[in-house]
Amino acid sequence: MSLDGIVTRAIVKELNDKILGGRIDKIYQPEKDEILLNIYNNGKNHKLIISSSSNNPRIHLTNQAKTNPPNPPMFCMLLRKHLSGGIILNIEQFHMDRIIFIDISSIDELGVSKPKRLIIEIMGKHSNIILIEKDNLSIVDSIKRVPENVSRVRQVLPGLKYQLPPLQNKIDPLNSNREDFYNLIVQVKPKTYIYKFFYTNYMGLSPLISREICFNANIDIDRPVGSLTAQEKEILLNTFMSMITKVKEEKYTPVLIHDPIKSGYKAFHALDIKQFGNYKKEYLDSISKVLDKFYLVNDTIDRIKQKSNSIRKSIENKLERSLNKLSKQKEELLKSKEREKYKIYGDLILANVHKIEERAKQVTLENFYSEGMELINIPLNPKYSPAENAQRYYKKYSKLKNAHTLLLKEIPNTEEEIEYLENVLNSIDNCTEIIELEEIKEELIKEGYLNPHKKKQNKKNDNIKSKPHHYISSDGFHIYVGKNNRQNEYLTLKMANKDDIWLHAQKTPGSHVIIKKDRKSISNTTLEEAALLAAYYSKARHSNNVAVDYTEKKNVRKPKNAKTGMVIYENFNTVFVTPEYSKVQKLKKVED
Repeated sequence: MSLDGIVTRAIVKELNDKILGGRIDKIYQPEKDEILLNIYNNGKNHKLIISSSSNNPRIHLTNQAKTNPPNPPMFCMLLRKHLSGGIILNIEQFHMDRIIFIDISSIDELGVSKPKRLIIEIMGKHSNIILIEKDNLSIVDSIKRVPENVSRVRQVLPGLKYQLPPLQNKIDPLNSNREDFYNLIVQVKPKTYIYKFFYTNYMGLSPLISREICFNANIDIDRPVGSLTAQEKEILLNTFMSMITKVKEEKYTPVLIHDPIKSGYKAFHALDIKQFGNYKKEYLDSISKVLDKFYLVNDTIDRIKQKSNSIRKSIENKLERSLNKLSKQKEELLKSKEREKYKIYGDLILANVHKIEERAKQVTLENFYSEGMELINIPLNPKYSPAENAQRYYKKYSKLKNAHTLLLKEIPNTEEEIEYLENVLNSIDNCTEIIELEEIKEELIKEGYLNPHKKKQNKKNDNIKSKPHHYISSDGFHIYVGKNNRQNEYLTLKMANKDDIWLHAQKTPGSHVIIKKDRKSISNTTLEEAALLAAYYSKARHSNNVAVDYTEKKNVRKPKNAKTGMVIYENFNTVFVTPEYSKVQKLKKVED
């Protein structure tokens, strides 16, 4: 995890600079594991986000707006009772650990000032936000209660005395010296990897910064400690101490490392990171800005993934059933094509009924439907008379004939359903905001694939709509890409003009892409860039030479009774592209 003790120290410094002495005006809880404090200080409003999310715990100042639930959760109400209007008296870090104490003035029911302490523990799945009485360390409550059946070592419940998480006998690097380093390196097992030596023995060091120490010392991270020469140990120590000196002197260089393969960021830190080579780096003047940008993408993606799991599973199950259904329908269709032989059997049996013996198991007759009058073997059921066997064949013929007619109607319906469900799964993959996932939910409820919500909806959010991707081509043309079926339908049927260019990956689920012509001629460059987006935001994003169809919007229409986002088109041309994230990343994206 990038958010280690060093980053925590940088956060605490920034919070002391920006909000110490500030007044807490408003308190919200947008997520079950996240709170947002509005703080007024020195004539400015600040928003402090504190999250105890298992995957993305953090604390930092933010500029992002959060959607709040219609009814505030109990922990939010409790914080409002104790902390609203309170002044921030102190912000400190516990040694070099990922634990922050925020002391806040508070007035009890009798009007007596009793300072509270808000404790933020950033510890992965054990992360927590705890409110305690500062004078006696009594727990008022926490965002995650920890009873004895969850942890026998340390309970976090109202009324209990707060205890710090168990220490792991690590050394605080801010107070360590050369002697500590050499004593530790002798004690560890010789086969221990060098980078592991640092984060397992020093408080607040993450695997990321431990690898950075090795990288800066030009020593392979996977080398065992026992293989180090005396000179290499000295180089490693000097590199380590140099980094700790920067931390002591608070010489931070907040940086983001872009992910070269997919959307989002690879890592971040309060110190410069060089181990990723040529990866694109983005330097900012604030650790909060770094965290805000990192988690705006990564935390949103994580929450979308969590919230979409049940929807995805439901759709995948329905898709599997539909695929099985289609397979059986096609098998039955093949069988139904053999129906004519059963009519011939019936005709031949009736024409020769007087020649066939009772209880015969089969009969060989001349096929008068054939020019050569070839002999044909016809199986018979000895339980029935020849005439009854003929009637059974006629019934079988009639049943297969009706089935054939019915299957010719049902198979396209099943194929349409499969196409729709695959489009839904692709839409879930394309989600970049929670509201887009909510739109997919609403659509699935409308189409009858999910049960309606029983919870009350927030009326304030009813009119909020998500927005499609918006790019500008190298030649200055505006390109729009739908993220879900609702957006696809809006782009194609409402926003696009008749002469705008519509694109879609051929015969595969994907986004509708619109090039706004504005009465200009579309260049090949713009067409290729739009086709690249159509291929990338489709199921074929990991394929080569993806076929992308394009036509004017006037050639696209929605069939009667079709599901949301489903269209047909004609008079199209095809271009082939290989979708690559690096190419998509180079296109100019507009944040509407």
